[in-house]
Amino acid sequence: MNQADNLQTNSRTITKQSGSNFYYAFLFLPKPKREALYAVYAFCRLSDDLVDESKAGVNPADALTRWRQAVDACFDDSVDSPIIAAVGKAARQFHIPKVYFEELLNGMEMDLTRTRYATFEELYPYCYRVASIVGLICIEIFGYTNPLTKTYAEQLGIAFQLTNILRDVGVDAQRGRIYLPQDELRRFGYSEEELLAGRYNRAFTELMRFQCERARGFFRAAKAALTVEDTRSLLAAEIMRAIYYRLLLRIEARQYNVFRGDITIGKPRKLLLAGGLWLRSALSPRS
Repeated sequence: MNQADNLQTNSRTITKQSGSNFYYAFLFLPKPKREALYAVYAFCRLSDDLVDESKAGVNPADALTRWRQAVDACFDDSVDSPIIAAVGKAARQFHIPKVYFEELLNGMEMDLTRTRYATFEELYPYCYRVASIVGLICIEIFGYTNPLTKTYAEQLGIAFQLTNILRDVGVDAQRGRIYLPQDELRRFGYSEEELLAGRYNRAFTELMRFQCERARGFFRAAKAALTVEDTRSLLAAEIMRAIYYRLLLRIEARQYNVFRGDITIGKPRKLLLAGGLWLRSALSPRS
């Protein structure tokens, strides 16, 4: 196995083993785009782990600094890390701006310094950096012609991140993090202490209903920004939109009780959604 094959295998393995929704969206892409996206996802996964899953005795801030230095080197093709090298290859092949990766790491770094957000306006830049930026990277790989597709990527990224935040309210609370805006906790009469204790009550359901409706708004905004000429090239993004939207529906169907058990979409359902959208795209007339 040559070096290129090793890079692809490492990235693909990380993406597949994570059980990520992204893996199912990438299945129907041509191999060069699929492998580039595996590299990007693996980079995001490992970057996140530096912050959330750091080993004992390892300073996450120092680890992130070294990771940044590796990203700098990868654009010069002078890095040892297989995943970073794969990202560098993808960035050069698909002309992905370096600033996107820098902004993504800025978002990861925010988790080292912030555990609360006073308002949604304060939360938005975090969501943009850790999710919308990923969307902007992905559309460079997917390919697009209409500049409005950047709006699609930004809005869809916010929708995804808000859905993740709602699903992981309990898990994040156990880590001492609260992403739900503080002013909205007060508006709905649900205290930070109740959230950290995982208390499910009427105030919490009303708070979560409001949050879910906001996420729906970003899903709608993304759909409105999807242009006819780029619909076919953005099939993978639309598969992700379908999966994440159904995850939001699951949260609502659970009556917003995210403290009780995992809320997920099973593999068969993901494959069915992905296959259905691929078939519809294949059968639709080309514009």
